[in-house]
Amino acid sequence: MTLAQQIDLSRSTDVTPDGSDYETVRQVIEMLTLDYQSQPALEVIAERLGQSPTQLQKTFTRWAGLSPKAFLQAVTLDHAKRLLGREELPLLETSLELGLSGPGRLHDLFVTHEAMSPGEWKARGAGLTIRYGYHPSPFGLALVMITERGLAGLAFADAGGEVACFDDMAQRWPNAHYVEDVRTTEPYAARVFHPERWSAEEPLRVVLIGSDFQIRVWESLLQIPLGKAVTYSDIAQKIGQPTASRAVGAAVGRNPISFVVPCHRALGKSGALTGYHWGLTRKRAMLGWEAGKG
Repeated sequence: MTLAQQIDLSRSTDVTPDGSDYETVRQVIEMLTLDYQSQPALEVIAERLGQSPTQLQKTFTRWAGLSPKAFLQAVTLDHAKRLLGREELPLLETSLELGLSGPGRLHDLFVTHEAMSPGEWKARGAGLTIRYGYHPSPFGLALVMITERGLAGLAFADAGGEVACFDDMAQRWPNAHYVEDVRTTEPYAARVFHPERWSAEEPLRVVLIGSDFQIRVWESLLQIPLGKAVTYSDIAQKIGQPTASRAVGAAVGRNPISFVVPCHRALGKSGALTGYHWGLTRKRAMLGWEAGKG
């Protein structure tokens, strides 16, 4: 099966309510980022997108579980960033102030993980079979990569970027054997992106492939609950290397299992969103989406 055929097949089993919702959300976030000072009203945004305010309302409610106003509060004006930076409030408390989620509704993507041995990591994937497939997700097309031990990779691509996305991930383990297998990876995609399937009784199996330092950073990320955030310096402190904030930032950027290992919940010291390997727009979308799942 060719890559194009696989993508077409995976898109036919959409795991989101509407596969085009993220594209609308992405355009809104980018529009607001570019037009940060004027803060265009919902009606103006809808007109620019060729939609009615009612259509836009339905899209956000379906996608995030929030009204456009509540979602835009969470991702515009950097309101959450300012609270984090000035008052050091976790995103959960920020969400409460914004009238978003309450603690009684919080969910978490329960994960059980193991790490490959240093020898296996140094082999750069030699002897490892990685099955992969592309699947629709709330954040664009997701590339899911698994081994017999569990989920090993999760990346995101915008339209036309599928091959570049795969190459980016495959170069991390260049000696591995890669097999297109969308039917085997689909259950992982469904498990990750359907909050109703997040269960402590049936945790998601994850295998971490990296250096010892990277794995310690990624394990720290796994401890950040949905609806909260930490800084790179917090992580450095937690792993016992308080002066290693820069190295922590590099390890966060190399996280191969995006969203599941929630590197999007790691912020700069001031509370700034800082960089994200798959784009700041996607990072903002993830934080806003999670606010609606709490």
